[in-house]
Amino acid sequence: MTSVASRKGKFAGRRRAGRALLALVQAGVLLGLFLAASAGVAAAKAQDEMTIRIGFMPVEDELPLYLAAEEGRFAKAGIKVELVTFASAIERDTALRAGQLDGIVTDLVAAVLLRKSDLDVVVTSITLGATPQEGRFAILAAPNSGIRSVEDLRNVPIGISGNTIIEFVTDQLLREKGLKPAEIKKVEVAKIPLRLEMLLSGQLKAAALPDPIAAAAEVRGARVIASDTESRHNLSPIVYLWQRSSLERKKEAFRRFYQVYREAVKAINADPERYRPLLIKNAQVPEQIARVYPIPHFPQPTLPRKEDYDLVVRWLLEKMLIAHGPEYETLFDNRFVE
Repeated sequence: MTSVASRKGKFAGRRRAGRALLALVQAGVLLGLFLAASAGVAAAKAQDEMTIRIGFMPVEDELPLYLAAEEGRFAKAGIKVELVTFASAIERDTALRAGQLDGIVTDLVAAVLLRKSDLDVVVTSITLGATPQEGRFAILAAPNSGIRSVEDLRNVPIGISGNTIIEFVTDQLLREKGLKPAEIKKVEVAKIPLRLEMLLSGQLKAAALPDPIAAAAEVRGARVIASDTESRHNLSPIVYLWQRSSLERKKEAFRRFYQVYREAVKAINADPERYRPLLIKNAQVPEQIARVYPIPHFPQPTLPRKEDYDLVVRWLLEKMLIAHGPEYETLFDNRFVE
């Protein structure tokens, strides 16, 4: 006959065994969850390291990116490239500062000012504007303004966007043509569509505009007085500006990105008319010139010349927008330049 104590002992043993088994099951579940979470984190990290986020304004400079995305070339190379468009440079630059982008398409004036704001960014190549003939910025006179030459612009307010590539190009072009700084008058009209309409309506006698907007203004009666295609300097190269941390963390993705980019440039330059619909669809080419606007020639990855960069730095110093410029070697990274 089994004693009460014996039965209690067996019951306690079974409880201990049950608790041990439960603990093992719980440990296994936790280990499985931990391994699954770790695998998920690793997969997310791997995916992020093969993803590049680029911010830009929807203009002609990005045609090679549009082509590569449209034809699935980035995906075939095993990378994900997110093309993020912005309505203004301020919004684009804010997203870069917030770490939402790996890089942006911008100009040398903006690149130096962003570097001044303690962002560790570097330029890796020109997108458009390796020569003055690639990508035009122009100063135009309003229809019926009577302005025919740079001499006629002396002390005439010119519509610009202050502290930007537009103002820099305006100053340089007029100085090259003999105007003194005190004779160059400017009025702030930051939004390009408004600047265009004020020019065409005569509210502005002159304005500085980039192509293709400048070309559209010509068709509607404005007169080109000066453009950077005639300058002895290369005033307006457009460049890729990246977070240095992104370049280091995503080395393989950027290597593949530039492989694809080079092939896209070759395709456009070999048969530009084939890509006119893509340009019109994405680059805000005005309807009046959509069928005749020349498709730009795109350079293979190259860096701006030091002498052109130094001109930008001198202008920024003169305007007291910076106390000193970053050394050329620290702002420009040639790892993707052939």
